[in-house]
Amino acid sequence: MGQVSRRVAVGLVSLLALGASGYVYVTKDQLQSTVPTTDALTPRAGEPAPPPADDGAEDILLVGSDARTDAQGNALPARVLRQLRTEANDGAVNTDTMILLRVPKNGGKPSAVSIPRDTWTAIPGRGEAKINSAYGIAKAHFAQALRGQGERDQAKIERDSDTEGRRVLVQAVQDLTQVRIDHYAEINLLGFYLLTEALGGVKVCLNHATEDKDSGANFRRGQQTVSGGEALSFVRQRKNLPRGDLDRIVRQQAFLSSALHQLLSAGTLTSPGTLNDLMDAVHRSLTLDPGLDLLQFAQQARGIASGELTFATIPVITANGRSQDGQSIVQIDLTAVREFVAGLAGRPAPAAAQAPGQSPAGGSSGDSAAVPTAVTGGGAGSGAAPAAAPLLRDSPGVPCVN
Repeated sequence: MGQVSRRVAVGLVSLLALGASGYVYVTKDQLQSTVPTTDALTPRAGEPAPPPADDGAEDILLVGSDARTDAQGNALPARVLRQLRTEANDGAVNTDTMILLRVPKNGGKPSAVSIPRDTWTAIPGRGEAKINSAYGIAKAHFAQALRGQGERDQAKIERDSDTEGRRVLVQAVQDLTQVRIDHYAEINLLGFYLLTEALGGVKVCLNHATEDKDSGANFRRGQQTVSGGEALSFVRQRKNLPRGDLDRIVRQQAFLSSALHQLLSAGTLTSPGTLNDLMDAVHRSLTLDPGLDLLQFAQQARGIASGELTFATIPVITANGRSQDGQSIVQIDLTAVREFVAGLAGRPAPAAAQAPGQSPAGGSSGDSAAVPTAVTGGGAGSGAAPAAAPLLRDSPGVPCVN
Protein backbone atom coordinates (compact mmCIF):
# COMPACT_ATOMS: atom_id res chain seq x y z
CA MET A 1 0.00 0.00 0.00
CA GLY A 2 3.01 2.31 0.40
CA GLN A 3 2.99 3.20 -3.31
CA VAL A 4 -0.75 3.85 -3.51
CA SER A 5 -1.54 7.56 -3.76
CA ARG A 6 -3.61 9.14 -1.02
CA ARG A 7 -5.21 12.42 -1.92
CA VAL A 8 -7.74 14.90 -0.65
CA ALA A 9 -11.16 14.83 -2.29
CA VAL A 10 -10.93 18.07 -4.24
CA GLY A 11 -14.16 17.58 -6.15
CA LEU A 12 -15.37 20.32 -3.81
CA VAL A 13 -12.60 22.59 -5.09
CA SER A 14 -13.45 22.09 -8.74
CA LEU A 15 -17.15 22.71 -8.17
CA LEU A 16 -16.37 25.81 -6.16
CA ALA A 17 -14.26 27.19 -8.99
CA LEU A 18 -17.10 26.78 -11.44
CA GLY A 19 -19.69 28.20 -9.06
CA ALA A 20 -17.68 31.29 -8.17
CA SER A 21 -17.86 32.66 -11.71
CA GLY A 22 -20.75 33.77 -13.89
CA TYR A 23 -19.18 31.57 -16.54
CA VAL A 24 -20.93 28.60 -15.02
CA TYR A 25 -24.35 29.98 -15.93
CA VAL A 26 -23.44 29.69 -19.59
CA THR A 27 -21.90 26.23 -19.36
CA LYS A 28 -23.95 24.62 -16.60
CA ASP A 29 -26.23 22.54 -18.80
CA GLN A 30 -23.34 21.42 -20.98
CA LEU A 31 -21.22 20.55 -17.95
CA GLN A 32 -24.02 18.73 -16.10
CA SER A 33 -24.72 16.57 -19.12
CA THR A 34 -21.10 15.48 -19.55
CA VAL A 35 -20.25 14.60 -15.95
CA PRO A 36 -20.63 10.84 -15.28
CA THR A 37 -23.23 9.92 -12.68
CA THR A 38 -23.66 6.92 -10.42
CA ASP A 39 -26.68 5.44 -8.69
CA ALA A 40 -24.82 4.75 -5.46
CA LEU A 41 -27.47 5.98 -3.04
CA THR A 42 -30.43 3.70 -3.83
CA PRO A 43 -30.64 0.49 -1.77
CA ARG A 44 -31.43 -2.67 -3.67
CA ALA A 45 -34.42 -4.85 -2.86
CA GLY A 46 -33.87 -6.76 0.35
CA GLU A 47 -31.12 -4.47 1.66
CA PRO A 48 -31.52 -2.62 4.98
CA ALA A 49 -33.09 0.82 4.72
CA PRO A 50 -30.70 3.79 5.11
CA PRO A 51 -30.84 6.00 8.23
CA PRO A 52 -33.73 8.50 8.43
CA ALA A 53 -33.49 11.35 5.93
CA ASP A 54 -34.19 14.00 8.58
CA ASP A 55 -30.88 13.95 10.46
CA GLY A 56 -30.51 17.71 10.78
CA ALA A 57 -28.13 18.30 7.85
CA GLU A 58 -27.52 17.87 4.16
CA ASP A 59 -24.75 15.29 3.96
CA ILE A 60 -22.39 15.00 0.99
CA LEU A 61 -19.79 12.23 0.86
CA LEU A 62 -16.62 13.41 -0.89
CA VAL A 63 -14.39 10.52 -1.95
CA GLY A 64 -10.90 10.31 -3.43
CA SER A 65 -10.19 7.01 -5.16
CA ASP A 66 -6.88 5.61 -6.41
CA ALA A 67 -8.44 4.18 -9.58
CA ARG A 68 -6.04 3.90 -12.53
CA THR A 69 -8.90 4.69 -14.92
CA ASP A 70 -10.68 7.86 -15.96
CA ALA A 71 -14.33 8.57 -15.14
CA GLN A 72 -15.42 6.74 -18.29
CA GLY A 73 -13.65 3.52 -17.22
CA ASN A 74 -10.71 3.82 -19.61
CA ALA A 75 -7.30 2.72 -18.31
CA LEU A 76 -4.69 5.45 -17.81
CA PRO A 77 -1.60 5.04 -20.01
CA ALA A 78 1.78 4.25 -18.45
CA ARG A 79 3.04 7.76 -19.32
CA VAL A 80 0.31 9.35 -17.19
CA LEU A 81 0.94 6.94 -14.32
CA ARG A 82 4.60 7.96 -14.30
CA GLN A 83 3.57 11.62 -14.09
CA LEU A 84 1.33 10.72 -11.17
CA ARG A 85 4.29 9.04 -9.42
CA THR A 86 2.34 5.83 -9.12
CA GLU A 87 2.13 2.54 -10.96
CA ALA A 88 -0.33 0.21 -12.60
CA ASN A 89 -1.97 -2.34 -10.32
CA ASP A 90 -4.22 -5.38 -10.59
CA GLY A 91 -7.37 -3.27 -10.73
CA ALA A 92 -7.82 -2.99 -6.96
CA VAL A 93 -9.34 0.31 -5.83
CA ASN A 94 -9.13 1.90 -2.41
CA THR A 95 -10.84 5.04 -1.16
CA ASP A 96 -8.11 6.50 0.98
CA THR A 97 -9.79 9.91 1.28
CA MET A 98 -13.33 10.10 2.68
CA ILE A 99 -14.78 13.43 3.82
CA LEU A 100 -18.34 13.81 5.06
CA LEU A 101 -19.52 17.37 4.40
CA ARG A 102 -22.31 18.20 6.87
CA VAL A 103 -24.32 21.37 6.20
CA PRO A 104 -26.78 21.89 9.10
CA LYS A 105 -30.31 22.80 8.09
CA ASN A 106 -30.63 25.16 11.07
CA GLY A 107 -28.07 27.57 9.65
CA GLY A 108 -25.18 26.31 11.79
CA LYS A 109 -21.61 26.16 10.60
CA PRO A 110 -20.84 23.42 8.07
CA SER A 111 -18.19 20.80 8.84
CA ALA A 112 -15.94 18.63 6.69
CA VAL A 113 -15.30 15.45 8.68
CA SER A 114 -12.49 13.12 7.61
CA ILE A 115 -12.76 9.36 8.13
CA PRO A 116 -9.32 7.71 8.45
CA ARG A 117 -8.79 5.10 5.74
CA ASP A 118 -7.81 2.37 8.24
CA THR A 119 -10.89 2.85 10.44
CA TRP A 120 -11.93 -0.65 11.57
CA THR A 121 -15.68 -0.93 11.14
CA ALA A 122 -18.50 -3.10 9.80
CA ILE A 123 -18.51 -3.54 6.02
CA PRO A 124 -21.85 -4.72 4.54
CA GLY A 125 -21.58 -8.32 3.43
CA ARG A 126 -18.04 -8.75 4.74
CA GLY A 127 -17.90 -8.26 8.50
CA GLU A 128 -15.34 -5.98 10.12
CA ALA A 129 -12.55 -4.55 7.97
CA LYS A 130 -10.80 -1.30 7.10
CA ILE A 131 -13.30 1.15 5.69
CA ASN A 132 -11.12 2.02 2.69
CA SER A 133 -11.47 -1.58 1.46
CA ALA A 134 -15.28 -1.45 1.18
CA TYR A 135 -15.30 -0.01 -2.34
CA GLY A 136 -12.51 -2.20 -3.71
CA ILE A 137 -13.73 -5.57 -2.41
CA ALA A 138 -17.29 -5.02 -3.62
CA LYS A 139 -16.02 -3.78 -6.98
CA ALA A 140 -13.77 -6.82 -7.46
CA HIS A 141 -16.54 -9.30 -6.63
CA PHE A 142 -19.02 -7.59 -8.95
CA ALA A 143 -16.49 -7.38 -11.80
CA GLN A 144 -15.78 -11.09 -11.44
CA ALA A 145 -19.51 -11.83 -11.61
CA LEU A 146 -19.90 -9.73 -14.78
CA ARG A 147 -17.05 -11.57 -16.47
CA GLY A 148 -18.64 -14.84 -15.42
CA GLN A 149 -21.82 -13.75 -17.19
CA GLY A 150 -19.87 -13.24 -20.41
CA GLU A 151 -19.31 -9.46 -20.34
CA ARG A 152 -16.17 -8.55 -22.32
CA ASP A 153 -16.38 -4.75 -22.56
CA GLN A 154 -13.69 -3.78 -20.03
CA ALA A 155 -14.77 -0.13 -19.77
CA LYS A 156 -18.34 -1.24 -19.01
CA ILE A 157 -17.08 -3.71 -16.40
CA GLU A 158 -15.12 -0.88 -14.77
CA ARG A 159 -18.11 1.47 -14.73
CA ASP A 160 -20.65 -1.05 -13.45
CA SER A 161 -18.35 -2.53 -10.81
CA ASP A 162 -17.41 0.99 -9.66
CA THR A 163 -21.10 1.67 -9.04
CA GLU A 164 -21.34 -1.45 -6.86
CA GLY A 165 -18.22 -0.41 -4.94
CA ARG A 166 -19.66 3.04 -4.31
CA ARG A 167 -22.94 1.58 -3.05
CA VAL A 168 -21.18 -0.56 -0.47
CA LEU A 169 -18.95 2.34 0.60
CA VAL A 170 -21.99 4.59 1.10
CA GLN A 171 -23.64 1.88 3.20
CA ALA A 172 -20.50 1.47 5.30
CA VAL A 173 -20.28 5.22 5.99
CA GLN A 174 -23.99 5.36 6.84
CA ASP A 175 -23.63 2.41 9.21
CA LEU A 176 -20.61 4.03 10.84
CA THR A 177 -22.09 7.50 11.31
CA GLN A 178 -25.84 6.79 11.43
CA VAL A 179 -26.50 9.69 9.04
CA ARG A 180 -28.00 9.33 5.55
CA ILE A 181 -25.75 10.30 2.66
CA ASP A 182 -27.77 12.73 0.54
CA HIS A 183 -25.22 13.21 -2.24
CA TYR A 184 -22.04 11.58 -3.51
CA ALA A 185 -19.03 13.14 -5.28
CA GLU A 186 -15.91 11.19 -6.23
CA ILE A 187 -12.67 12.31 -7.84
CA ASN A 188 -10.07 9.89 -9.14
CA LEU A 189 -6.28 9.90 -9.25
CA LEU A 190 -6.11 11.67 -12.61
CA GLY A 191 -8.51 14.37 -11.46
CA PHE A 192 -6.42 15.46 -8.52
CA TYR A 193 -3.43 15.86 -10.82
CA LEU A 194 -5.38 17.81 -13.46
CA LEU A 195 -7.03 20.12 -10.94
CA THR A 196 -3.80 21.13 -9.24
CA GLU A 197 -2.22 21.73 -12.65
CA ALA A 198 -5.18 23.88 -13.73
CA LEU A 199 -4.77 26.01 -10.62
CA GLY A 200 -1.08 26.51 -11.29
CA GLY A 201 -0.27 24.71 -8.06
CA VAL A 202 -1.48 25.09 -4.47
CA LYS A 203 0.42 26.82 -1.66
CA VAL A 204 1.29 24.67 1.34
CA CYS A 205 3.37 25.22 4.47
CA LEU A 206 5.36 22.75 6.56
CA ASN A 207 6.67 23.25 10.08
CA HIS A 208 9.65 21.02 9.32
CA ALA A 209 11.46 19.62 6.31
CA THR A 210 10.42 16.05 5.56
CA GLU A 211 11.17 13.17 3.20
CA ASP A 212 9.51 9.83 2.43
CA LYS A 213 10.65 7.58 -0.40
CA ASP A 214 7.42 5.57 -0.48
CA SER A 215 5.25 8.57 -1.28
CA GLY A 216 7.92 10.51 -3.15
CA ALA A 217 7.72 13.35 -0.61
CA ASN A 218 10.77 15.61 -0.36
CA PHE A 219 9.80 19.00 1.01
CA ARG A 220 11.63 21.82 2.72
CA ARG A 221 10.44 23.72 5.76
CA GLY A 222 8.19 26.67 5.14
CA GLN A 223 5.76 27.77 2.43
CA GLN A 224 5.97 26.34 -1.09
CA THR A 225 3.76 25.64 -4.09
CA VAL A 226 2.99 22.06 -5.15
CA SER A 227 1.13 20.66 -8.14
CA GLY A 228 0.74 17.42 -10.07
CA GLY A 229 2.91 14.61 -8.73
CA GLU A 230 4.34 16.81 -5.96
CA ALA A 231 0.84 17.60 -4.70
CA LEU A 232 0.00 13.90 -4.63
CA SER A 233 3.16 13.24 -2.60
CA PHE A 234 2.23 16.03 -0.18
CA VAL A 235 -1.22 14.63 0.64
CA ARG A 236 -0.28 10.94 0.65
CA GLN A 237 2.81 11.04 2.93
CA ARG A 238 2.38 9.32 6.29
CA LYS A 239 5.86 8.04 7.16
CA ASN A 240 8.04 10.39 9.24
CA LEU A 241 4.96 12.24 10.49
CA PRO A 242 4.46 12.35 14.29
CA ARG A 243 0.99 10.76 14.13
CA GLY A 244 1.12 8.90 10.83
CA ASP A 245 -2.29 8.71 9.15
CA LEU A 246 -3.85 11.30 11.45
CA ASP A 247 -1.25 13.90 10.46
CA ARG A 248 -1.74 12.95 6.82
CA ILE A 249 -5.43 13.77 7.23
CA VAL A 250 -4.46 17.18 8.64
CA ARG A 251 -2.26 17.62 5.55
CA GLN A 252 -5.24 16.87 3.32
CA GLN A 253 -7.46 19.28 5.22
CA ALA A 254 -4.82 22.03 5.07
CA PHE A 255 -4.38 21.46 1.34
CA LEU A 256 -8.10 21.79 0.70
CA SER A 257 -8.32 24.90 2.90
CA SER A 258 -5.48 26.53 0.95
CA ALA A 259 -6.95 25.56 -2.42
CA LEU A 260 -10.34 27.05 -1.50
CA HIS A 261 -8.66 30.28 -0.41
CA GLN A 262 -6.62 30.41 -3.60
CA LEU A 263 -9.67 29.90 -5.81
CA LEU A 264 -11.40 32.91 -4.26
CA SER A 265 -8.33 35.13 -4.55
CA ALA A 266 -8.32 37.94 -7.07
CA GLY A 267 -7.43 36.82 -10.58
CA THR A 268 -7.73 33.06 -10.13
CA LEU A 269 -11.16 32.79 -11.71
CA THR A 270 -10.85 35.51 -14.36
CA SER A 271 -8.91 33.34 -16.79
CA PRO A 272 -11.05 31.49 -19.38
CA GLY A 273 -8.13 29.10 -19.85
CA THR A 274 -8.15 28.14 -16.17
CA LEU A 275 -11.89 27.59 -16.19
CA ASN A 276 -11.70 25.49 -19.34
CA ASP A 277 -8.96 23.37 -17.76
CA LEU A 278 -11.08 22.90 -14.65
CA MET A 279 -14.10 21.90 -16.71
CA ASP A 280 -12.01 19.37 -18.60
CA ALA A 281 -10.73 17.94 -15.32
CA VAL A 282 -14.28 17.64 -13.98
CA HIS A 283 -15.43 15.80 -17.11
CA ARG A 284 -12.52 13.35 -17.03
CA SER A 285 -12.37 12.62 -13.34
CA LEU A 286 -15.49 13.52 -11.36
CA THR A 287 -18.46 11.22 -10.71
CA LEU A 288 -21.65 12.43 -9.01
CA ASP A 289 -25.00 11.05 -7.98
CA PRO A 290 -27.74 12.13 -10.44
CA GLY A 291 -29.45 14.35 -7.87
CA LEU A 292 -26.43 16.56 -7.18
CA ASP A 293 -26.98 19.80 -9.10
CA LEU A 294 -23.60 21.29 -9.95
CA LEU A 295 -24.69 24.92 -9.89
CA GLN A 296 -26.57 24.60 -6.61
CA PHE A 297 -23.66 22.79 -4.99
CA ALA A 298 -21.16 25.28 -6.39
CA GLN A 299 -23.10 28.20 -4.93
CA GLN A 300 -23.32 26.38 -1.61
CA ALA A 301 -19.60 25.63 -1.67
CA ARG A 302 -18.85 29.28 -2.38
CA GLY A 303 -20.66 30.23 0.81
CA ILE A 304 -18.84 27.50 2.72
CA ALA A 305 -15.49 28.91 1.63
CA SER A 306 -16.20 32.24 3.37
CA GLY A 307 -14.30 30.96 6.40
CA GLU A 308 -17.15 29.27 8.23
CA LEU A 309 -16.18 25.71 7.25
CA THR A 310 -14.62 23.61 10.02
CA PHE A 311 -12.38 20.66 9.17
CA ALA A 312 -12.38 17.80 11.68
CA THR A 313 -11.65 14.08 12.01
CA ILE A 314 -13.86 11.51 13.71
CA PRO A 315 -12.77 10.65 17.28
CA VAL A 316 -10.33 7.75 17.47
CA ILE A 317 -9.01 5.68 20.37
CA THR A 318 -5.69 5.00 18.68
CA ALA A 319 -4.20 5.10 15.19
CA ASN A 320 -1.86 2.24 16.18
CA GLY A 321 -4.39 -0.50 16.88
CA ARG A 322 -4.26 -4.12 15.78
CA SER A 323 -7.12 -6.23 14.48
CA GLN A 324 -7.54 -9.80 15.63
CA ASP A 325 -5.88 -10.97 12.40
CA GLY A 326 -2.89 -8.68 12.94
CA GLN A 327 -3.67 -5.74 10.65
CA SER A 328 -2.64 -2.20 11.59
CA ILE A 329 -5.88 -0.31 12.12
CA VAL A 330 -7.44 2.89 13.45
CA GLN A 331 -9.45 1.86 16.50
CA ILE A 332 -12.65 3.76 17.24
CA ASP A 333 -15.40 3.99 19.81
CA LEU A 334 -18.52 3.61 17.67
CA THR A 335 -20.81 5.42 20.09
CA ALA A 336 -18.40 8.37 20.36
CA VAL A 337 -18.17 8.64 16.56
CA ARG A 338 -21.94 8.71 16.14
CA GLU A 339 -22.43 11.23 18.95
CA PHE A 340 -19.72 13.47 17.47
CA VAL A 341 -21.18 13.41 13.95
CA ALA A 342 -24.74 13.99 15.21
CA GLY A 343 -23.55 16.91 17.32
CA LEU A 344 -22.24 18.72 14.22
CA ALA A 345 -25.86 19.19 13.16
CA GLY A 346 -26.90 20.28 16.64
CA ARG A 347 -28.69 17.05 17.48
CA PRO A 348 -28.12 14.16 19.87
CA ALA A 349 -27.20 10.81 18.38
CA PRO A 350 -30.25 8.65 17.54
CA ALA A 351 -31.10 5.84 19.92
CA ALA A 352 -29.86 3.27 17.39
CA ALA A 353 -26.42 4.87 17.59
CA GLN A 354 -25.92 3.77 21.17
CA ALA A 355 -23.88 0.69 20.35
CA PRO A 356 -24.06 -1.87 23.16
CA GLY A 357 -20.47 -3.00 22.52
CA GLN A 358 -17.88 -3.85 19.91
CA SER A 359 -15.10 -6.29 19.27
CA PRO A 360 -11.76 -5.52 20.93
CA ALA A 361 -10.40 -4.20 17.63
CA GLY A 362 -13.28 -1.76 17.27
CA GLY A 363 -13.24 -0.49 20.82
CA SER A 364 -16.07 -0.46 23.32
CA SER A 365 -18.41 2.21 24.50
CA GLY A 366 -16.55 2.33 27.77
CA ASP A 367 -13.30 3.53 26.19
CA SER A 368 -12.49 7.21 26.05
CA ALA A 369 -12.05 8.58 22.52
CA ALA A 370 -9.38 11.06 21.56
CA VAL A 371 -10.32 14.65 20.77
CA PRO A 372 -10.90 14.99 17.00
CA THR A 373 -8.20 16.77 15.01
CA ALA A 374 -9.22 19.86 13.10
CA VAL A 375 -8.10 22.63 10.77
CA THR A 376 -10.44 25.59 11.06
CA GLY A 377 -10.52 28.57 8.74
CA GLY A 378 -6.84 28.37 7.86
CA GLY A 379 -5.56 27.59 11.35
CA ALA A 380 -2.60 25.28 11.97
CA GLY A 381 -3.18 21.57 12.00
CA SER A 382 -3.06 19.70 15.28
CA GLY A 383 -0.50 17.10 16.25
CA ALA A 384 2.74 17.17 18.21
CA ALA A 385 5.71 18.47 16.23
CA PRO A 386 9.43 17.81 16.87
CA ALA A 387 10.90 20.18 19.41
CA ALA A 388 13.93 21.08 17.25
CA ALA A 389 12.31 24.21 15.80
CA PRO A 390 9.32 26.40 16.64
CA LEU A 391 6.12 26.04 14.65
CA LEU A 392 5.77 28.45 11.77
CA ARG A 393 3.08 31.12 11.66
CA ASP A 394 0.31 30.73 9.10
CA SER A 395 0.25 32.84 5.96
CA PRO A 396 -3.24 34.05 4.99
CA GLY A 397 -5.21 31.00 3.89
CA VAL A 398 -2.19 28.66 4.06
CA PRO A 399 -2.16 26.52 7.23
CA CYS A 400 1.27 25.34 8.41
CA VAL A 401 1.25 21.64 9.32
CA ASN A 402 3.63 18.79 10.12
